[in-house]
Amino acid sequence: MTDWQLNESVASASGTVRWGRLGPEGAEPVVLLHGTPFSSFVWREVAQALAQQYQVYVWDMPGYGVSEKRQGQDVSLAAQGQVFAQLLEHWELGEPAVIAHDFGGAVALRAHLLHKAAYRGLALIDPVALAPWGSPFFRLVGRHSEVFEQLPPALHHALVREYVSSASGPGLRTDVAEGLVAPWLGAEGQAAFYRQIAQADQRYTDEVQPLYPRISIPVTVCWGAEDTWIPVAKAHELAAAIPGARLTVIPDAGHLVPVDAPAILATTLSVFLRDLP
Repeated sequence: MTDWQLNESVASASGTVRWGRLGPEGAEPVVLLHGTPFSSFVWREVAQALAQQYQVYVWDMPGYGVSEKRQGQDVSLAAQGQVFAQLLEHWELGEPAVIAHDFGGAVALRAHLLHKAAYRGLALIDPVALAPWGSPFFRLVGRHSEVFEQLPPALHHALVREYVSSASGPGLRTDVAEGLVAPWLGAEGQAAFYRQIAQADQRYTDEVQPLYPRISIPVTVCWGAEDTWIPVAKAHELAAAIPGARLTVIPDAGHLVPVDAPAILATTLSVFLRDLP
């Protein structure tokens, strides 16, 4: 991950958050949110493309990437939504455009609907937003996280590598796969990996799902046609639940659209951002 650095930090109730900024100062702000079990590393190519025109903010949620990881840490969707709302205040952005992937979609939705975070527009990329969610593997690990935490490091590495790779449609390059897995290695990373799964709870999306028809900002939904983690049928369901939402299905991409199809996604997002009022 040496080509991706987050050089700024800020304290939050859930731990120190590492963040970075790309693009011309004074340009329209765009904030990117990653999902689980990922980090801002998934946005490398898309962030660099958008930074040609926008000031792009990237960050690792507490418990993820290079942000603080610690025993007893609250990394739930409820906590992350509060952290994100506070982070927007720290950045003094007003109404940025927000682009969120996977678990980050739920974080962005909660911050907007429950904590009154104001956005110029919202792009949701294969988000965790509609019940039911969580694969059989995800639920198994959540029920027995204390057992999985004790896996020998080599077995844990292989498990996480296989799990992360299954999110891609065409498959991950070795360097990308290792970049996504790296934050979850070592004693601290291994414990953090199972901690975030143990704290995943559908009730945090159940709380906001009935509120989607109230969303009045421009929204676009992008989905990988080959997403095996969250089927593309959910894309149509979500777009129908949000008034005026656009939907783009990206061919040959899996759940990891920012990695599988960065050029197509960046182009789609550029059109959405250009058309925002």
